[in-house]
Amino acid sequence: MIPGVEIEINRNAVWVRSVEPLRVLASAIVGADLAATRHILNMHVPKGSRCEDAAGDLHAFARRLGIAEPFVGLMTAAWTHEARAVMETRDGVAVSAIARVGLGTLVAAGLSPPAPWRPSTINTIVLLDARLDPAAAVNAVITATEAKVAALMEAAVVTPGGARATGTVTDAVVIAWTGRGRRLEYLGPAAPGGWLVARAVRRAVAEGLGRR
Repeated sequence: MIPGVEIEINRNAVWVRSVEPLRVLASAIVGADLAATRHILNMHVPKGSRCEDAAGDLHAFARRLGIAEPFVGLMTAAWTHEARAVMETRDGVAVSAIARVGLGTLVAAGLSPPAPWRPSTINTIVLLDARLDPAAAVNAVITATEAKVAALMEAAVVTPGGARATGTVTDAVVIAWTGRGRRLEYLGPAAPGGWLVARAVRRAVAEGLGRR
């Protein structure tokens, strides 16, 4: 575990909470505009939910948890208690990846046509105990996405049309880092820290595919 950061996984949500604010870069329903937060939520909703006010639903859920400050919020129709959390460490850098794999709306990037938003998705949260330069944070998004796609390809997951799937309609990723310890300027898949991100995400998604 990363010191000061707790990961709670249950039937209602994946909840990452930190004693100190985490720096964040996120494609999220709530909190995508935040630079830092102490709370990251991936909330479960029933399959078939219309989610007409997804942000409002997330805020209401956060209030029930006692969160009274800005947070990052994601949503999924996949059972969150089956999320997989994986840790990788090397050379003083610790990386944790949490993935919940839902495959209800599979797509192949560049081939599948536009489709309605649905909360059946692959949500990935990457936590790093390190100091990230801005370019490294963007690198981490790319590397995490490449690792997710690699896991899908390895498992031969295909879209309804028979193409190799690269994800779902509404995949989301959160990169969060402590801002302490080793400085990371790059996080491409062959950079030391990026290698950890790639391994952690690939393992978490692969394990999630095995449990779907």
